[in-house]
Amino acid sequence: MSYQQQCATSSCNMSLRTMIRLFCAAIFATTIMAQAQTITVLHNFTGGGDGAFPYAGLTMDRAGNFYGTTSAGGGYGREGVVFRLSRAGSGWVLTPLHSFRGEPNDGAVPYGGVIIGPDGSLYGMTNQGGQYNGGTVYRLRPSPAACGSTICPWEETVLYNFCPQGRCADGAGPGFGNLVFDQAGNLYGTTIFGGADNEGVVFKLTPSGGAWIESVLYSFPSSCDSGCVPFSTLIVDTAGNLYGTTGQGGVENTGVAFELSPSASGWTEQTLASVNIASYDVTYGGLAMDGQGNLFGTSGGAFPGGAFELTPSNGGWTFSVLYAFSPSNYAGPYDTPTLDAAGNVYAAACGEGAGDDGEVFKLTPSNGGWAYTSVSFNGSNGECPIGSVVLDTGGNIYGTTGLGGAYGDGTVWEITP
Repeated sequence: MSYQQQCATSSCNMSLRTMIRLFCAAIFATTIMAQAQTITVLHNFTGGGDGAFPYAGLTMDRAGNFYGTTSAGGGYGREGVVFRLSRAGSGWVLTPLHSFRGEPNDGAVPYGGVIIGPDGSLYGMTNQGGQYNGGTVYRLRPSPAACGSTICPWEETVLYNFCPQGRCADGAGPGFGNLVFDQAGNLYGTTIFGGADNEGVVFKLTPSGGAWIESVLYSFPSSCDSGCVPFSTLIVDTAGNLYGTTGQGGVENTGVAFELSPSASGWTEQTLASVNIASYDVTYGGLAMDGQGNLFGTSGGAFPGGAFELTPSNGGWTFSVLYAFSPSNYAGPYDTPTLDAAGNVYAAACGEGAGDDGEVFKLTPSNGGWAYTSVSFNGSNGECPIGSVVLDTGGNIYGTTGLGGAYGDGTVWEITP
């Protein structure tokens, strides 16, 4: 049964905050990543102009500034915010760059984050809003005119408006995933809804004469045999192939990892493996590729889940579980893992940890297996991390929590070695 069949549109667009609160209940105590490591809150979201409930991870620029989104709050109520977090002396200052207004002229409720494009602009997607309330693709860049204010909003351009859920073949309702550029400057992404069978699509946006033209590369079928309902970010390799995951479908209906390959006659989808860490998991996060071409991912969502690896083997792929949380746990990873140069794998889990408030965990290659360590949140420094984590050159780890903090509206945090 697909995501669309399991819930009505009204309930799926309801309060993701409520869903997360229901999911974030764990009873398993985990180990601490390192005694010296601590979680420092860089910003407590207030639910006002700075936003609330950041579900996406952060993007770091070359100067060390962070960019992200919140799914609610902002200057126009509850439509969400794009923000920048910058160092200021010994602290950090959050600046709202754009508050979403919602339909018909702007997007609303960004579940995914932003990326920095080749032109230095920020690119992202919203789950709702836009001309048809099916979500948008947008671009943000600094305003060319002086605004005469200490906080100058950036100039937004809506690049594409998706149609309402279930009504258009072009897709609707982008999920937790980010956009990705190829070397030619085209954008790629996924949507949860829309397509020929309303099971989601993989799409491409091509710049043309100042506009962006959308084309659907693959529409997931209602059978879900080869996956359906993609929430995730895609990978583009040097040959132009795309890799991603679906939230559902496959052998256990817990999602698949797939590859889309371009050819003269179109795009061909190949299922690399069904993601099967535990029954009922949902594969929200995308894939990360290491230098040897191995793929890493996570699965879980409202269920325990864990982390997995896909290794090329004799023209196919071998699926292996790196770590599985205890079946008694709830609310595992939601987003794409992060790899470092040493081959370690980092990810966040919403409802794991010593205090039920989530954790950041690290998997280290060890004696042919993987050693697991973690740092837990305690509510006051955040609750339920959903987005991917970011590493700087000093080994510090950064990210967001969807809930918790001083006002209960989420945090931006740092873990120091």
